[in-house]
Amino acid sequence: MSAIVVDNEIVHYEVLGRGPGIVFLHGWLGSWRYWVRTMQAVSSRYRCYAVDLWGFGDTSHRTPTEYTLDAQADLVLQFLDSLGVAKVALVGHALGSAVALRFAARNPDYVARTMCISLPLAGATINPRMKQSSLSDANLWLANGYSEVRDETARLDPKAYSTSMTDFESVDLRRDLVSIPQPTLLVHGEGDQAIAAPRSSWLPGDDFNHVHRVIIPELGHYPMLEDPTKFNRLLLDFLTSAPDELESLTLKEEWKRRVR
Repeated sequence: MSAIVVDNEIVHYEVLGRGPGIVFLHGWLGSWRYWVRTMQAVSSRYRCYAVDLWGFGDTSHRTPTEYTLDAQADLVLQFLDSLGVAKVALVGHALGSAVALRFAARNPDYVARTMCISLPLAGATINPRMKQSSLSDANLWLANGYSEVRDETARLDPKAYSTSMTDFESVDLRRDLVSIPQPTLLVHGEGDQAIAAPRSSWLPGDDFNHVHRVIIPELGHYPMLEDPTKFNRLLLDFLTSAPDELESLTLKEEWKRRVR
């Protein structure tokens, strides 16, 4: 277990591997633990950091004002500065993907590229059931028996969940997407019941030429757990492709790619 101290509070993270840095950010249910298999798969080529956001996993619980999207993005900045990490790829899921996007928009010099899984591009893309369910109900609905999610939900601060849900009522991350110059990949499982994929009409024009989209058939909200082989191959292809190759990645048996 590794940790840093931010504002006299503990921020927990785990690290694995050597090479260029990747920061993994978890979603609303869970913690760093559901990134373990992904970290193991890419750690021979990358130095992987998985961070517990405020109120989740083994990171300290705080007041609701520290659970906003902006506060969580600021945590990522303080984390990187504390470790002296100059530039990373960001890989976020659900809430973590929004945190990654907000961080990248505000701190582009730190970011090589960004992969957002199940990104709630706006509050309207979040299933109302996510906002109305208790944590235990959301766990039963989404965890699908994955212990990496189920066991961690009991550890998070319910206010971290509810505050961010309220925060998203006024969030429109298209503004963040426009301001990010680096390649950005939006990934959605076709069967994701929690977060709807953005419509093509939401990403029009030249402002979004750096944004690429992938819909993974037959997978849901947790593609990294449901089919690690597909997901890890997609991640490696995204990390290793040149920016001008991202629209022409060769179809692989391990995953199918659908572009805008």
